[in-house]
Order: sequence, then structure tokens, then C-alpha cells
Amino acid sequence: MSDPVSSIPNLGPASEAAFARAGIHTAAELRALGADEAYRRLLLSGSAPHFIGYYVLVMGLQGRPWNDCKGEEKKGLRLRFDAIKASIEGTKEKGRSDLEAALQFFGVVERRV
Repeated sequence: MSDPVSSIPNLGPASEAAFARAGIHTAAELRALGADEAYRRLLLSGSAPHFIGYYVLVMGLQGRPWNDCKGEEKKGLRLRFDAIKASIEGTKEKGRSDLEAALQFFGVVERRV
């Protein structure tokens, strides 16, 4: 059996469950898709968009700590995130802040229905 999604640095059980809802079940599948396509699939599966979750994924796929993203690199990732988000219509949960969405992604708060 392939390594689970949670074997990628920075990704835990909540991320693994979110990727499973998006049809991504292994670390190998996630790596093959790459950060942008995997994140797009998360949004299409109903996950709320949030920048922190996106760059945590990018850093994890590079084997880097999530807080290693800074400066110009972070600005570039923001542009990529905004482009992915703009390409997906109607995925943002109304009334939920970006912080709440990030906490929901990591399983700290429950998803609103």
C-alpha cells in the first residue's frame, strides 16, 4: 500500500480526510497532481479556500516546514492561490472568515453545512 497523504510533512489526519473527499487517497497521488491541481480538487470537493492551507500544502510537497514560506515566495504563492480560487466559482462559505476556514481545513472547527 502507498504512503498516506498524512506522511507528507505538514499534513495530518484532517488534511488526509479532506483530500480523500477530493478523491486523493495517497501521498503518491498528491505528489503526481502537484499542489495547484490537488488544491483545485479540494475546492471542487467543497473545501473552503484559504491561503494558509494552500501554502502549507506547497511547503509540505517540497519537504519544508509550513512556516518556511516568506517574502517574495509567499507573494508568488498568493498570486497562484488567487488564480486557483478565481477559477472555482461558489466554494467560499458565506459568513466564514479566512481564519475559520483554515481552522476548518485542519479539523479544529467543524465544517458548516
